[in-house]
Amino acid sequence: MALAAVCFLGLVGLRGLKIYIGCGVWVAMPSWRELVLVRDHPMRRVFIEKVVVNIGVGTGGERLEKAAELLKEFTGAEPSRRRAKRSIKDFGIRKGEPIGVAVTLRRDKAVEFLMKALQAVNNRVKQSSFDDRGNVCFGIKEHITIPGVKYDPAVGIWGMDVCVKLAKPGLRVQRRRRKRSKVGKGQLVTRGEAVEFFTKVLGVQVD
Repeated sequence: MALAAVCFLGLVGLRGLKIYIGCGVWVAMPSWRELVLVRDHPMRRVFIEKVVVNIGVGTGGERLEKAAELLKEFTGAEPSRRRAKRSIKDFGIRKGEPIGVAVTLRRDKAVEFLMKALQAVNNRVKQSSFDDRGNVCFGIKEHITIPGVKYDPAVGIWGMDVCVKLAKPGLRVQRRRRKRSKVGKGQLVTRGEAVEFFTKVLGVQVD
């Protein structure tokens, strides 16, 4: 784990969950409510809304079921099947066929998995991983790099994509079912704010 992240974990009021940092050492993990980028106005603070973990298999059957079981073991949530949007003859993929699994995590479960996932990439994220809407996506080439995970020949080695959605209070107004309304541009998380959140709050190095 990067030194910056270790220092961060030591400075925040830690409680609740624990995270493995290697060498048999576990440290307390901050609550999702504590991981906030403070602003001059409470309605402009930035927080983690959700974390989506996806494993693209490219085919159904036994491989897809193994990926689903692995994802459920990691996250503690039941994965949903993702279906192909169109047919690709060269790869033998038919439209509507399940070809991947994904899980959406929120609150403490999202924080717990994200901290482990960041350790798997040495707490470094590329600048190109950030978009202009507060979304941050990065990949993990081998799931066995996640702390506390051991190689199982029966499961094999899987890669996965981790997408983090950052938000500000009040954004749900434009997504709710009843009395939906638009929000101002000031309520959208910018690329700069997302980078600042990852560097200052999570202790991640952005290259």
